[in-house]
Amino acid sequence: MTAKKPATKSTAKSSTKSTGKTPVTTAKTPERKRSRWTVALPLLVFAGLAGLFFYALQTGDPSKLPSAMIGKPVPDFTLAPLDGLKTEDGASMQSFTSAELAGGKPTIVNVFASWCVPCLQEHPMLMALAKDTDVRLYGINYKDDPASARRFLGRYGNPFARVGADRSGRAAIDFGVYGVPETYVISGDGKIAYRHVGPLTEQAINEKILPLMQLPAAKPAE
Repeated sequence: MTAKKPATKSTAKSSTKSTGKTPVTTAKTPERKRSRWTVALPLLVFAGLAGLFFYALQTGDPSKLPSAMIGKPVPDFTLAPLDGLKTEDGASMQSFTSAELAGGKPTIVNVFASWCVPCLQEHPMLMALAKDTDVRLYGINYKDDPASARRFLGRYGNPFARVGADRSGRAAIDFGVYGVPETYVISGDGKIAYRHVGPLTEQAINEKILPLMQLPAAKPAE
């Protein structure tokens, strides 16, 4: 029986020199691991938010969509008036600012657009709210053409005491708007007390919104 002679160190060295190549290592470096986490983390966050969004849609309860703004002051904004919009007495309808929402009286802020089909669906609810003299209802016209927005309000009625034009969508983004329509209750101290995603319902108005319209400053709804 013969035994194979083990390779000597000199043989291994000469083999390396003859090829002129450095042996390849498969060890994972810390930098490579960090780069993988950098790519994976945003995907995991997105998947989590998408799961919450899907759950809310499947349960039929838009209010279950997450909002980081509940209980926090409204974002700082100043909106221009909706060009050409008039009040019932023919005066130009005023806009509003974030500072005016902290004047001591709760306010309902509805985000709408003339091109939004669900906005038309909920419009009778807003018109009914407008008949309540104790309710202050403001509108944010989202990424809309002024002439189209005026026709929309002229045809179906204008429930708003003030309307601001958010042509760029910047104010809505700062609010955390997913899409129109969305409705917010702002407490008298200028904080977001409630958020409703999608068309308003009688249940949401009676059980969530109207109780928060009472003075003093409302507490955030659970």
